[in-house]
Amino acid sequence: MLAVLVFLAPLAAQSPRFIEHTIANGLKGGYQVVAADMNRDGKPDLIALASGMPDLVWYENPTWARHVIFSGLNHMINCAAEDIDGDGIPEIAIAWNFASNATNSVGNVGFLQHDGDPGRPWKLRQIDELTTSHRLRWADIDGSGRRVLVNAPLTGAEATPPEYVGQTPLVYYRPGEWKRHVISEENFGVQHGLLIAQWKPSDPRESILTATFSGIDLFSFDGQHWTRTEIAKGDPAPCPKCGSSDIAIGHFGSNAFIAAIEPWHGNEVAVYARNGQTWNREVIDNRASEGHTILTARFERAEPDAIVAGFRGAAGHGVFLYEPPRFQRTPPSFPAHHAWQRTEIDAAGMAASACAAADLNGDGAPDLACIGSSTANLKWYEYKRRRP
Repeated sequence: MLAVLVFLAPLAAQSPRFIEHTIANGLKGGYQVVAADMNRDGKPDLIALASGMPDLVWYENPTWARHVIFSGLNHMINCAAEDIDGDGIPEIAIAWNFASNATNSVGNVGFLQHDGDPGRPWKLRQIDELTTSHRLRWADIDGSGRRVLVNAPLTGAEATPPEYVGQTPLVYYRPGEWKRHVISEENFGVQHGLLIAQWKPSDPRESILTATFSGIDLFSFDGQHWTRTEIAKGDPAPCPKCGSSDIAIGHFGSNAFIAAIEPWHGNEVAVYARNGQTWNREVIDNRASEGHTILTARFERAEPDAIVAGFRGAAGHGVFLYEPPRFQRTPPSFPAHHAWQRTEIDAAGMAASACAAADLNGDGAPDLACIGSSTANLKWYEYKRRRP
């Protein structure tokens, strides 16, 4: 379905509900922030990955003391934290030696473990080399509780800019074995977004959603075989400005929706609402530049999920909040005609490459942490709930 632009209310000033705190500056090429409890104290800490720096670091909540996880990794691009051995401290999968041109991209993938003290340097084991390894996530694909590592390369090995023509692999590894298993090679062109989600509420298995030139697609595992289901084709423009770039799932009452940055590194925030077997697409904003991160979070207990989108472009970077109309008791159905309200969280000081939602101050409400590329910084935005 073609996009229909919803004109939002005028851009508001920075929301007083978010109090800005700077954790670090000088993070050259800031690319990813991950919230994880790194020292078993019950508080989410923040892992900061900067592609232009050789150190992977974490910042300890609440003092935000800096700790080096590992040094000497060039062109880091993504990491994923998960407690695989059950000691209460996560292991970290890491991808480095990345380049967007497959010819120049080694695509190293490794596994980091602490050596008794997570505040000291960790041990690294390389597990694979797969050209343009780009997005790493942990997933419980069979409902066993034992997660595997999913690796979504940016392109196929033969793809070249600017068209990036070719099929792109999607693979996974089982911890301990670390053998590469192919999920699919059906996605086309740039594969930028990777989301792990429990697609069916009654099914303990987690599914994989990808955002590519092909659009948004769902991969489900039945214990032996993978099934690929097309959700939507994304932006209908010609490639390489086609398809979808980053995705998140939210809920409006009992209805699920998909939020997306489109097209690849695009300026659109799109919302998909289910209509029978199809998903209706609607663009709710197109005023920023180079979208690179999107998530959903329920900031107010009695309200639907809101969307947070981050943009890193020189012509309009920042972090913005999108909220559907508030309701008092029973939420209305989810047609594609709600006027989402955009609120500025940080437009001047954050060229957001990635954001994460976590309760960083322990008050029961989610907060935000974002890392900037050209701004080379890490901030957290403390959320203050409205009074009842």
